[in-house]
Amino acid sequence: MARVDRLRTALATRYAPTLLLSLLTGTVVFLIASELFPYHSLNHDEGVYLQQAALLLDGQFQHYPPAGLADEFRPWFFVVDEGAMYPKYAPVPAGMFALGLAVGLPRLALAAIAAGNVGLVVTLGTEAFDRRVGVLAGILLVLSPMFLLASSLFLPYAPTTFLNLLFALGYVRAVRADEATASRRWAALAGVAIALSFFGRPYTAVLFALPFIGHACWTLWTGYRHDAARLRPQLTRNLVIAMLGISGVVAALGYNWLLTGDPLLFPFEAFAPLDGLGFGQRRIVDHALVWTPALSVRATTTLLVLFAQSWTAAGWAGTVVFVVGLLAWAGHLRARESTPSIDRPHLSDDALRLLLLGIFVSVIVGNLYFWGTYNVQGGLEDPNDGLLAIHGPIYHFDMLVPLSVFGAFGVVGVGERLRETVAATYSPRTARVVLAAVLVLTVPAIGVAEQAALSGPVEDSADYTAKYESAYEPLESTDFENALVMVPTPYGHWSNHPFQSLRNDPGFDGDVVYAQHQDAPSTFEVIDAYPDRELYRWTYHGEWTPAPDENVIGKLVPLGVREGERLEGTTRVGVPSGAQSAIIRIENGSDVRELYLDQAVGEQVSVNWSVGPDGLRVTDDDVRPLGESGALAVNGSQELAVAVILNYDGGSTLTYRQEFDTRVRDGRVQVVWPAETSVCSLTIDCGTRGTYLPDHPDQHLDGVWVNGTLTASSRSS
Repeated sequence: MARVDRLRTALATRYAPTLLLSLLTGTVVFLIASELFPYHSLNHDEGVYLQQAALLLDGQFQHYPPAGLADEFRPWFFVVDEGAMYPKYAPVPAGMFALGLAVGLPRLALAAIAAGNVGLVVTLGTEAFDRRVGVLAGILLVLSPMFLLASSLFLPYAPTTFLNLLFALGYVRAVRADEATASRRWAALAGVAIALSFFGRPYTAVLFALPFIGHACWTLWTGYRHDAARLRPQLTRNLVIAMLGISGVVAALGYNWLLTGDPLLFPFEAFAPLDGLGFGQRRIVDHALVWTPALSVRATTTLLVLFAQSWTAAGWAGTVVFVVGLLAWAGHLRARESTPSIDRPHLSDDALRLLLLGIFVSVIVGNLYFWGTYNVQGGLEDPNDGLLAIHGPIYHFDMLVPLSVFGAFGVVGVGERLRETVAATYSPRTARVVLAAVLVLTVPAIGVAEQAALSGPVEDSADYTAKYESAYEPLESTDFENALVMVPTPYGHWSNHPFQSLRNDPGFDGDVVYAQHQDAPSTFEVIDAYPDRELYRWTYHGEWTPAPDENVIGKLVPLGVREGERLEGTTRVGVPSGAQSAIIRIENGSDVRELYLDQAVGEQVSVNWSVGPDGLRVTDDDVRPLGESGALAVNGSQELAVAVILNYDGGSTLTYRQEFDTRVRDGRVQVVWPAETSVCSLTIDCGTRGTYLPDHPDQHLDGVWVNGTLTASSRSS
């Protein structure tokens, strides 16, 4: 009973601030993730990790699409290997996210990781300085915009930092433990944590662990040279950490062998052989760069300046208190007239502080060797471009640990100096008033700085969310059951890039299956693979770009496959006032026929056409060819188009365009209908920018409307 009472007392006093701060952090991160990023962020890696998490819950490392259709279902950043697909990333972060996915609240995992990071930073700050500094370090971490935003995303940086912090705490406690069994237990925690971290993100783990590895080597060396009695417990402790840590290397190599067939070939290297460490030619997908030391220094300098200005606690304020903390510690060392001792049997506070600063240095120097420092900025011309503008310099996420701890020490030092100065100058009552006034003035200033640091990325993220909300609206308002939805591919033949929320279940057998709409052969192959599903086309009006404020409007169209010996089509369009003439245009991808409408243009134009094994042709009599005449051949599966071009004075045009996937086989023709319909000004084909929205007439000129029908001819059975 006494032991329980002591535990309750400790929880209520010693650990209460940490627990409350961690709980508050988890709640805030959960709300940000749910409200600001309901459709995820500009970083489309989130979809990769969530897809991988779903696979892990299903007991798989690989995705298996329908035979022969890997290209139609390939998710972003997945490698295709003999029909199977696997992600370029290691499964550790995804495994952590899977814990939340398993209970139906994936963002709960984000909240738990963020809460854990804050609790661990508080604990390490306490170990290095005292409890005041530890709690303040946790507060500064929470106030860091990069921590709040990156922790709210399904990305590996916060999870990896959590594992790294567990390693650091385990190492510190193992070194400082007085009892051998306790030391080995903490060493085991450190070893397991760094093993998982290495398995998840090897380079990040190595950079974080380097100062601790250096300390371990130094203590072994000094023990060997000067105190043999200390060597055995040091050797035992470090062997436990090392052997368990090496298990992470073994796991990574085994995972590589399982997926790539080569223990030394990592999946990310199989995806993009030149997307890795080192200088010289670097490449990933269509992005290439010659990464030089000079460019690395320039990119890193720019990044660090932006980090200092915007991504620490309350922006510049966090950087200032970090510098103050460093100077205060330097003054402390000078007053002692000594340097930190790192070879004592129990790790000194100053030695631990030096190790934390070592993380700061190793992360900066190590990332000089990685071209991601440049990529995260989207180039160096505009600091408001790239992923950095949305959630910060994420490859340097671990730097938040020393920044928060030393920043907290700076805050405490300033507070103590101010208290001493005021107490020496004024009476106790006046001193209390002065200190309260300073606090009242400081807190709003910090709040303004925090708001300024967060406002830009939060507003951009909110705009991006609104963009997805508008695009997904018809999908979210439809209750799918046994559906197949064809989706556009604005960034190339990738699923979940940029549409991360439209992920397929493992097995590709959920209530809705999403397939890429690429070309006619691909479309019919997908339809053949899912013959019994209800078919839809999801598209949007507008052009999809990374710009958050360039909005689009979603459109969902139920589809069917019309079939017959010949299909007869009619396209009717409205004519906005002022049109002088009309041209009918038909296309089969490689060839074109144009015909002049030989009659006055009224309030509407109606065009009759047909498609069959002998091709696509216009069947009206009141047209005359402009150039070559006759039908357009249809060979196998092709995308065909029928367009009506209205001509205005001055050379202006308005084009109605209907595109439809067509297949001819066994003397019969099949057409996916309704067609994709667009209305374009000054160009014949404007893609999704002109997608026709009958329910949004405000998106088109007055008088614009289009109606198309397609039926089997009387000769068709």
